[in-house]
Amino acid sequence: MTGSTLIVLATAATLWLPGAASAQARQYPLESVDGLRLLNVAAEPAMLQGKKGLRLTLAEETARRLERMSPSERAQAEIEQLAWIEGLDFSSGLIEAEIAGTPGPGANEGARGFVGIAFRLQEDRKTYDAFYLRPTNGRAEDQERRNHSAQYVSHPEWPWFRLRKETPSKYEAYVDLAPGAWTKIKIEVRGERARLYVHDNEQPTLIVNDVKSGAHAKGAVALWLGPGTVAHFRNLTVGSLATN
Repeated sequence: MTGSTLIVLATAATLWLPGAASAQARQYPLESVDGLRLLNVAAEPAMLQGKKGLRLTLAEETARRLERMSPSERAQAEIEQLAWIEGLDFSSGLIEAEIAGTPGPGANEGARGFVGIAFRLQEDRKTYDAFYLRPTNGRAEDQERRNHSAQYVSHPEWPWFRLRKETPSKYEAYVDLAPGAWTKIKIEVRGERARLYVHDNEQPTLIVNDVKSGAHAKGAVALWLGPGTVAHFRNLTVGSLATN
């Protein structure tokens, strides 16, 4: 697949919105790395459960850099793992994708297969909002872990641990997940409000009424993965909110 075929413009593609008119959506099959910019990740075409997509892991160069750090330095290192779409500026709208995550070989005990989508990513590549999943939590035998299956964050000021400490349970939720399985997600952003839908459910898994980047922030859309994760992505669609 060439770069010219990565982006397919679906004119008059109808987006899911109550009472909304049709709007234009950009579709990214994610069967090649054309049109993607990578930060601390390696990406390659791969099959998962018989479906084509991209496989993302921590880049070898970044892994070597982490190995050279002391344990204390490694604990404090802020290593963002992102692959963003070139030429895409997003503020409010709909983002849909199929994603899968599983802990990688040698991952530590805290690895959960963290996988998700970042939006409003700024040029510093550190500032963004994101929804992500913890697939190994979805069917854990511990209820508290299950309650942390889906997460909203806003880096760098609002990482998961600060949100959990200051506002327990507000930015996390349970959803049934299986590691390494394709999972459909939909993110709806309307200014300061955002919703995460999982598995084509009509009701949102997670509701955020105070998106930390504010009502008017703009930025890139990126594939996101966390520490110790082997992530897969396919069929990314980004569309504007339609109005009557």
